[in-house]
Amino acid sequence: MAPRRKYYVVWQGLSPGIYDSWEECKAQVDGVAGARYKAFGSIEDATAAFRGSYEDQATLLIALAGRKPVITDLSSFPEIRSDAIAVDGACSSNPGPMEYRGVEVATGRELFHVGPLAGGTNNIGEYLALVHALALLDRNGDRTTPVYSDSRTALSWLRRHHSNTKIEPTPQNAKVFELLERANRWVMTHRWSNPVLKWETETWGEIPADFGRK
Repeated sequence: MAPRRKYYVVWQGLSPGIYDSWEECKAQVDGVAGARYKAFGSIEDATAAFRGSYEDQATLLIALAGRKPVITDLSSFPEIRSDAIAVDGACSSNPGPMEYRGVEVATGRELFHVGPLAGGTNNIGEYLALVHALALLDRNGDRTTPVYSDSRTALSWLRRHHSNTKIEPTPQNAKVFELLERANRWVMTHRWSNPVLKWETETWGEIPADFGRK
């Protein structure tokens, strides 16, 4: 039987975040005074724990377990493409722990979820989510599924084929900038025909990928 996969949360280390191998985790905590880290059996548990602190992880896991996906009443808005993917980013401060995800508009089913990662911003998360969705569709040979974003900034960066963040790279946000550079390379070297659409929050309500923190 194959060993069960583990996910490692680093609260205090060189670059706090979630890692999917002990080698990556060890590189962040080895020799760091006061390092705080822990292994989890699922990405969901690891993500929930990282949103809190080392001490209050158990309380947060219980509180976050009941979060429901955002499902828009599509029958009230026939103009919404129900076959689309919706993306969103979230950041608890600016900069701060950042995460992003993509979901099916029709069902709210999560297709991908990255983070939390230290030292990001909401704009970076929104942009990474948008590029992640397009890259996923491209990898699957899908040239028609639309992608919704509610971020004018992320849509602007995508049109320019490059991000325009004002924050500077640091050891703490190294993973964020690694993803950002990868996303910039992807949009500069790929072309897509999938419609990229603005989610009209004022008319339709929160985007289905919303993290529910407003």
